[in-house]
Amino acid sequence: MNDLAGKIAVITGGASGIGKGMAEAFAAHGMKLVLSDVEKAALHATAGELREAGVEVLEAECDVRSAESVEALAERTYEVYGAAHVVCNNAGVGAGGPLWEVPMNDWKWVLEVNVMGIVHGIAAFVPRMIEGGDEGVIVNTASMAGFLSGPGMGPYNASKQAAVAITETLAYDLMMIGSKVSATALCPGWVNTKILSSGRNRPAEFGGAVEAPVGEMGLPLDVVANGHPPRYVGDLVVAAVRAKELYCFTDDEFGEIVEGRFAAVRARQKSVALPG
Repeated sequence: MNDLAGKIAVITGGASGIGKGMAEAFAAHGMKLVLSDVEKAALHATAGELREAGVEVLEAECDVRSAESVEALAERTYEVYGAAHVVCNNAGVGAGGPLWEVPMNDWKWVLEVNVMGIVHGIAAFVPRMIEGGDEGVIVNTASMAGFLSGPGMGPYNASKQAAVAITETLAYDLMMIGSKVSATALCPGWVNTKILSSGRNRPAEFGGAVEAPVGEMGLPLDVVANGHPPRYVGDLVVAAVRAKELYCFTDDEFGEIVEGRFAAVRARQKSVALPG
């Protein structure tokens, strides 16, 4: 997908953080945007900023936990533009703490947003994209937590490892049918976003909004605050989309740790005595 100009990019969780960074990067390449989020005011503000810069933006509130809400997003996208070329299932939240202390409501909330949000995005957009016959890419926001399991981040780790697995499976499923649509797992490290305060959007059914940062996730606040700018991540996503890469990493900081994990797995496999 070398020529992005005039094509349509759909981004959930697009009002801030990585979503906004991707929106800015796609817009810089001439794409039209369908921006969605559950934060109405932030969504309107971001869409307004982009429009002032001359970008064509369709904004739509969307709760990715709801299959019906994501289906409505897809219907609106195709009603207005007749196509979607890049769909970023990006909406994400975080919660954590020692596994034996994590409330069930936190598990349900994180998994519904981070995992089912991706599932709903795939179900709503991929059939339409395949039928349209154009080149396309599904970008699912995972994390380096999709490969590493840090302490205090159980629900988040589980959701992001699921995001990687879903994206890999989707990529192979699409290859099996010879589709022009591909899949990319976005696996960022530290990025300066509001992930630690994502409790501000927690629905009442899961205990309601929490304004305080989620220190229980085991992430020092300054590590996140000093992370990559979201626009930097957005530019990397553009490059990954154009190259149709399966994985999009933001840096090599975690490479040695990831290699150590897989080395341990290989060592364990070699230590098993096979019959005969």
